[in-house]
Amino acid sequence: MNIGMVASESGLPAKTIRYYEDIGLITPSRLENGYRSYNQQDAEKLRFLQRARSLGFSIEDCRKLLSLYEDKNRASADVKAVARKHLGKVEQKIRELESLRGTLNELVKCCHGDDRPDCPIINDLTGKEA
Repeated sequence: MNIGMVASESGLPAKTIRYYEDIGLITPSRLENGYRSYNQQDAEKLRFLQRARSLGFSIEDCRKLLSLYEDKNRASADVKAVARKHLGKVEQKIRELESLRGTLNELVKCCHGDDRPDCPIINDLTGKEA
């Protein structure tokens, strides 16, 4: 199948598929005219990558997971270790976002939101005290 067909089947834009090829995540065959030719296994890998990326796995995590996906003798513990590490990063990001929300909540509460020019939000952003 051509890149348009595999893009449709995998849910990825052609540009992303070419990028994945450039960085070595997939290796489609080439026709005599130089065009890429994708098979069903390529489409499955691309769907796998699309789902992994939608869960926030990094490119390097995807590379590792794809390697484990292709290894029929893999230990599920190896897959779990990659997912557990990513989960830790997600949980850290959630803590950071909750802290950010708390700070923004306080700033919004402190601002009168009226016609006066004084604004605690601007003061905080510039490092000035109210």
